[in-house]
Amino acid sequence: MDDNDKLIEIIDGCRRGDNDAFSRLVDMFGSQCYGYFYRVTGNAEISNDLLSELFVKIVEKINSYKDGSFKKWLFTVASNIFHDYLRGLYRQRKMIATRAENASDQVIEPVNMTDMKDELQLYLSKLDDDTSELLMLRYFSQLSFKEIAELRCEPIGTTLAKVHRGLKRLRELMEQKNE
Repeated sequence: MDDNDKLIEIIDGCRRGDNDAFSRLVDMFGSQCYGYFYRVTGNAEISNDLLSELFVKIVEKINSYKDGSFKKWLFTVASNIFHDYLRGLYRQRKMIATRAENASDQVIEPVNMTDMKDELQLYLSKLDDDTSELLMLRYFSQLSFKEIAELRCEPIGTTLAKVHRGLKRLRELMEQKNE
């Protein structure tokens, strides 16, 4: 069996929800994708976050892959994730600049980290217990997705998707406050 046949077998396994196939896909392309993200960001932490997001997207969108080069499809998804990240940075910088302009006539209060942590804890408490626990394990305990999946006895793809949905819901709750 050549490499292309192995890849087709792995992709078919991912489409069926096979954890082993997903792990093999991560093993096969994880370092290349990390390298891409590291080269375009120059930051290991951001690269890890983008890599995690990429594999969540792959779990969600594996059925959209049709015939052709899987590697091209994969790096198209990776590129789209990177461009989404850049757009987010642009919006964040624009918002900070706007706030700075508006605040130039006002006295700026120092940021109280305790208040920020309390506010984050409030939003986390609005999530269901399962989602809140997942986010705590990933971002506060800094466990890998694989470690969390093993801890919870669930497929890694399931864990990735749940964390992604949890972050999306947390973001929505936080944005509702700012409206």
